[in-house]
Amino acid sequence: MTPPDDSEPDDFESLKRLLVIERAARLVAEQDAVRARADAAFAKAQVSGAEAVIAHLKLAIEKMRRELFGSRSERGHKLLDQMEFELEDLEATAAQDEVAATRADISLVSVHRRRSGRRPFPDHLPRERVVIPGPSSCLCCGSSRLAKLGEDITETLEVVPRQWKVIQHIREKFTCRVCETISQTPAPFHVIPRGHAGPSLLAMILYAKFALHQPLNRQSETYAREGIDLPLPTLADHVGACAAVLAPLAELIRAHVMAADRIHGDDTPVALLAKGRTIQARLWAYVRDDRPFGGADPPAAFYAFSRDRKGEHPARHLAGYAGILQADAYAGFNALYKAERRLGPIIEAACWSHARRKFFVLADIMSKVRSRKPVIVAPLALEAIRRFDAIFEVERSLSGLPPDFRREGRRMNVTPLVEGLERWMRAERCKLSRHSDVAKAMDYMLTRWPAFTVFLEDGRICLSNNAAERALRGIALGRKAWLFAGSERGGDRAALIYTLIQTAKLNNVDPQAWLADVLARIADQPARRLVDLLPWNWRRLPDNQVAVAA
Repeated sequence: MTPPDDSEPDDFESLKRLLVIERAARLVAEQDAVRARADAAFAKAQVSGAEAVIAHLKLAIEKMRRELFGSRSERGHKLLDQMEFELEDLEATAAQDEVAATRADISLVSVHRRRSGRRPFPDHLPRERVVIPGPSSCLCCGSSRLAKLGEDITETLEVVPRQWKVIQHIREKFTCRVCETISQTPAPFHVIPRGHAGPSLLAMILYAKFALHQPLNRQSETYAREGIDLPLPTLADHVGACAAVLAPLAELIRAHVMAADRIHGDDTPVALLAKGRTIQARLWAYVRDDRPFGGADPPAAFYAFSRDRKGEHPARHLAGYAGILQADAYAGFNALYKAERRLGPIIEAACWSHARRKFFVLADIMSKVRSRKPVIVAPLALEAIRRFDAIFEVERSLSGLPPDFRREGRRMNVTPLVEGLERWMRAERCKLSRHSDVAKAMDYMLTRWPAFTVFLEDGRICLSNNAAERALRGIALGRKAWLFAGSERGGDRAALIYTLIQTAKLNNVDPQAWLADVLARIADQPARRLVDLLPWNWRRLPDNQVAVAA
């Protein structure tokens, strides 16, 4: 049995004082714990904010480097995309930690992070004023004699959920009092019979499917959640009807592309649904872009679909073309360069970016450092990349100049670099085995040297085929969402809509707004004036005129 502790008081007042002291100590301890948690949250928010600032600065530096010195690697776009994703995640983390720190202790000073300057909201957006009632009396002395001094306005950007409406087209009937004949205005044109879907809805469906890569089944589910019943078969009918109506515009774009002195050509694989499996089909892109040599004609892109990658497909696509083709060294193009071609040979212009990529793979130090394998860097590949970059640097300064100026600038500044590259490669090639990877990269260029140097004598030719690759980039990114083309007709239909959307983008035209306006007007447009609806000629009519035309 433990003996009683004589030091503990046994009177009521003393015990009461001890209880008060203990409660005060416990309260102080709890406040210290809360403060410690708040300080920890504040420190965490500061660290997150600092990481976001560092990522922001790194991204800005990388972008400036690429603007000044060009892409340092063939993974340039992917690297920038990855950095932007990392910045997005760090910014979200910093904001989350900042709010958590503020909620932990409202007295804490907010964490200041480096943010880009907030731009004012566009003037064309409607403003809705929400007036917060002011105080009815002075907060200091309680007097009710208040006079308005001014007001502070805080603007918050808000969005109104998508609104659906039904438009009723009413056609009045009249009867003749003389002959009793009934007269009525003809029904307006609708892309879909009986006007089931309006042009804006059809444009939204097309843009979501082919530009945002949202399959029709996902669109149908989204509309259903908004209370609109648009099943998959109905949406598919809409897409097919729009493709038929818009086909003449796509044909005009194809004719415009094929009338160019020089075009870019490339292709990308697309899965095609077959019996119980998928096969690898191809989507071809042919791009006209005269802006690098100061051409006045508008840019455009034409797409075509094929079941395989046989050379007969580009031969059919370019059957009526006689000019310059910038492309990679795909063997299927070889028949186009032969002298016995009916319209004469197409001039072959090789892509320096493709050639550089072969050396870059061998000199990509960063990817090799990340791997666990021993780092083996080809010094010759590094030297080749250095020489390539010097040529690209001069070419960037000539972009946008007229052909004659470009040719003269190349004669003075680029030709010596190209000749030096050729001499160096031929000298080093003799020392390498034919099985060497660097030798194979050199042979890729040396065996096609006339195609690689034709740009020196023609200012219209670009150094690379990047225009075509950019035209296919969105498709390559989006095909993971739609997986495969359902049929060859579906592939042709996709190529047609891609032609329209990409051409609108190249001309800085909003594809969805353009498609909506064109679908509303194309029926009343004479065939000889369809060119007025092409993206580079398009002038959007006011909404009231579109309603009258419909």
